[in-house]
Amino acid sequence: MIIDVHAHVLLPGVEAAVAGQPGHDEHRALDARRNGEESLRVSGRMIGERLSRLTEVSARLADMDAAGVDVQLVSPSPSHYHYWAGSALAERAHRLANEGVAEHCSRAPDRLLGLGLVPLQHPELAAEVLDHALSLGLRGVEISSHAPGRELSDPAYEPLWARAAATGAVLFLHPFGCTLDERLDRWYLSNIVGQPAENAVALSHLVFSGVLDRHPGLRVVAAHGGGYLPTHLGRADHGWRVRPDARGCADPPSSYLRRMWFDSLVHDPAVLRHLVEAAGADRVLLGSDHPFDMGADAPVAALRSAGLDPVAFAGISGGNAAALLDLTTDTPTEEYP
Repeated sequence: MIIDVHAHVLLPGVEAAVAGQPGHDEHRALDARRNGEESLRVSGRMIGERLSRLTEVSARLADMDAAGVDVQLVSPSPSHYHYWAGSALAERAHRLANEGVAEHCSRAPDRLLGLGLVPLQHPELAAEVLDHALSLGLRGVEISSHAPGRELSDPAYEPLWARAAATGAVLFLHPFGCTLDERLDRWYLSNIVGQPAENAVALSHLVFSGVLDRHPGLRVVAAHGGGYLPTHLGRADHGWRVRPDARGCADPPSSYLRRMWFDSLVHDPAVLRHLVEAAGADRVLLGSDHPFDMGADAPVAALRSAGLDPVAFAGISGGNAAALLDLTTDTPTEEYP
């Protein structure tokens, strides 16, 4: 069974709910400033061309068949986070997102699993909305790298981490945008550089703050191979050893990569091999970012290009995700599919 854990769906109902609400125009202006007008135009055209693949189950299944993918774990487009929204609107929008993903996946339940959203900007609501997602049969929720004024190390998130650990919910860490603002507003640097940087910062907050010590049962899956963090573990460990102010976690930071999971979407066989070495072959999962242009149309071929041994290949292509998601699968271990 080949399982892709990084795929997205667009939910028009969520956008209809937030359109014209107080704060929406300011949010769009901030998005334009951070990305740049040219990138927004290119992205708008790209999404328009791929709209059916983002919304229609038949188109999604056709793409999966072409890529040799049996099961997708579908999460909302990160554009649906809307962390600017007030509590009532945020709760409504995120419940709509959960219901929209569940409905989408229900059209092909043997091939589609889902993740919902929680309003990170309102930590007091997050655990309750997580329960809502789980009650619909979703496997967890997607979160960004931070919410306005709050890092993932914020103590206000402790109830969310505790609830996620207790339920076994997957927390899919997928940044949206970057706080470096106009420094990355050209050449699509907001995504090319910004998202890997946001991943590294967010994961570092979870590690260095001791969140993973306090909640060892958390199932955190980092998109885009965890960004830049896995490539600079030596610096993280050195800082932890020599700086008392970096000792917020019990063990060297590099050891925590083997307590999380990472998707394989790194666009380079050598980087993927390094990720497997750093995190362990059992902690890497197949990811495509379907169907966006920064994704991989042939994720299995991309995985094969890394030249991993057959056991590692079999685990990453499906076996690891099956274990994480509590699925049953007959994953080959002796030869490549």
